[in-house]
Amino acid sequence: MSSEATPLLPTNRTAGEQWIWRNVFEEFKQLLKFAIPVFGAQILEYSLILVSAVSLGHLSTQALAASSLSSITATVTGLSLVHGFASALDSLLPQAWTSERPSDVGLWAQRMVVVEGIVMIPVIAVWLNAEFILLHLKQEPEIARLAGLYLRWFILVLPGLIVSVVTRRYLQAQGIMHAQTIVTAIAAPANIFFNWLLVWGPPSFRLGFIGAPIASSLSFTLMAVISVIYAYFFVARTAWHPIGQQSFQDLGKLFKLGLSGTGQIASEWWSWEFIGLTSSQFGSLSLASQSVLLISASVEFQAPYSLGMAATVRVGNALGAGHAQRGKIAAQTAMGMSVVIALIMSTIIMLSRNRWSYMFNDDKEVARLVSGVLPLLALFQIVDGATAVTDGVLRATGRLGYGAIINLTAYYCIGIPLGLYLAFWRDMELKGLWMGITSALFYAATVSVYLVLKTDWGREVEKVKARLGREDRIE
Repeated sequence: MSSEATPLLPTNRTAGEQWIWRNVFEEFKQLLKFAIPVFGAQILEYSLILVSAVSLGHLSTQALAASSLSSITATVTGLSLVHGFASALDSLLPQAWTSERPSDVGLWAQRMVVVEGIVMIPVIAVWLNAEFILLHLKQEPEIARLAGLYLRWFILVLPGLIVSVVTRRYLQAQGIMHAQTIVTAIAAPANIFFNWLLVWGPPSFRLGFIGAPIASSLSFTLMAVISVIYAYFFVARTAWHPIGQQSFQDLGKLFKLGLSGTGQIASEWWSWEFIGLTSSQFGSLSLASQSVLLISASVEFQAPYSLGMAATVRVGNALGAGHAQRGKIAAQTAMGMSVVIALIMSTIIMLSRNRWSYMFNDDKEVARLVSGVLPLLALFQIVDGATAVTDGVLRATGRLGYGAIINLTAYYCIGIPLGLYLAFWRDMELKGLWMGITSALFYAATVSVYLVLKTDWGREVEKVKARLGREDRIE
């Protein structure tokens, strides 16, 4: 069994190969151990979104349309910022945990809550005026009114969401991956109950349309409360830092990293929203097919995404402890695992391509459209999985700016322009859009994998020391 004390320079080639394979196997086990609970939590958390859509979908067609418009608006203008800025912690917390000052984990987490609060001020202003904005974007008046109403109540989601995503990374940096699963396992059924009670429940509790965003706010608040309780009562205080003046210092570094993280995450999220809106131009059948494909891709993405989160923690912990070689092995092992996972998923998709859409819809024309795009989705899984893991490694090494540039050029210089050309000028419609996005991911995966393979791991250790070392000058 390898340990942190294992020599980094084996004495001969045979011993060196044995050492590498032992550590690869050790990393494989640790990555799997970290990724499985994250995967379970991601699936449960995804259900929070689906429940509100299903609940309002049975209320009325207008309610469903307004919910969809609200979801797109909230994602583009707010939720992508929350998650983008929180991703900056991936470049700080895992490294701080294994450094000489593990209490910096708590300090940076506190600072991120402050930064997120500041960033949300303009977001709240946009959501309060959403009806006015949507009307000027030529949306139907009643849909715009309902969407604006939804977003005004959805503001209540933000405090719970911010605390949840920050606390999650605070715990994950310490290798406590199962906490997120416990939290979402409680919140997911509670969310179903809240939606039933406030949208469809007894008259004394029934609020109808606005019940859905209020139910979401209650669910995310519950997640935040449980997360904080778990971190306070069930985790050692090693990573905690007393709240004080330092909690409001050195925020500029988080803003800089957060903007890069937003560029990396939001650019991808926004492109998918754009593709969804564009697919509606080809009629209801294409829109229904896009929904099937998007849900399928989103669910299947959770596996490589979870592996990417595990890689972020393992690589970050290794670099924070000063173990360059161990960080390299963790990164490359995760990349290899992503290929295996993607091949399994791609095989499943191809074997069931003619029956896949019937899990969602009985329309034969939708099934025909979906089956025509599924080979692209199967290919898509391989490059998407590789990108999910390499993005995690880039975050762990503090290179969020590289990830932002890669995603921006991939989607907005290659994927979307090519997709629009194929869809409209070559009359390939939905299939053309997916060919464009798949091309974007091929580019992103190629560049990201190259950057990871060419990483100077010794230099990354020094960069981590520089990032975390500034704290010495603050005190």
